[in-house]
Amino acid sequence: MMHNEEKPIRTKKPWPTKAAMEQVYEMKLWGGDQADFYSGTGSHEPELVVPYLKAVTAFLTSFERPLVVCDLGCGDFNIGKELVPYAKKYVAVDIVSALIARNKAKFKAENLVFHCLDIAVDDLPSGQCALLRQVLQHVSNSEVQSILSKLKAFQYAIITEHLPEGDFEPNKDLISGQGTRLKKRSGLCLTKAPFHFRIMEEIELVRVVPLAGTGVIVTTLYRM
Repeated sequence: MMHNEEKPIRTKKPWPTKAAMEQVYEMKLWGGDQADFYSGTGSHEPELVVPYLKAVTAFLTSFERPLVVCDLGCGDFNIGKELVPYAKKYVAVDIVSALIARNKAKFKAENLVFHCLDIAVDDLPSGQCALLRQVLQHVSNSEVQSILSKLKAFQYAIITEHLPEGDFEPNKDLISGQGTRLKKRSGLCLTKAPFHFRIMEEIELVRVVPLAGTGVIVTTLYRM
């Protein structure tokens, strides 16, 4: 089965985030086999992946008519490949062009398309539900704000973030590609300053404490 054909999406000049993410994969900073792309243990460890897939699958299958899903920051697609069957159309996006080329060659379905885009600056594909799994935690506050402004075009957004346990100061800024806010004992709380993400409803879908490491990984459903 081949990918659906669709009109090209307009792209703009990339921010430094693109070079940072390319370096992450080129230098295997998230680990993995030297011969392939690897999006880190957060995309592969069963104790982290299985609860997420269960929660998102339950949401997607709760609709009488399947949704158009946009996976914004699809990475090596180890997780996304499991969700494709539950979408009317599944649009997978990542900022690393070589990774997208690899994904196009490796994963094929009639309802699946891939795009190489910088979601902070480029036009996003149209859809009903956006998925951002541990993506925003890697980018600056200005990029987070830009992405959130575009999510208003969706009906739903399912966003996963790695947060410190206990009390913490939210939304400390960072330079894109230089770790996450955990190193500053901070994490993203999108409805708080400076973002004030305006939504109709916020529902926590799943919360997982990694067996190794610190913090807690929280997946939240936002209804626009």
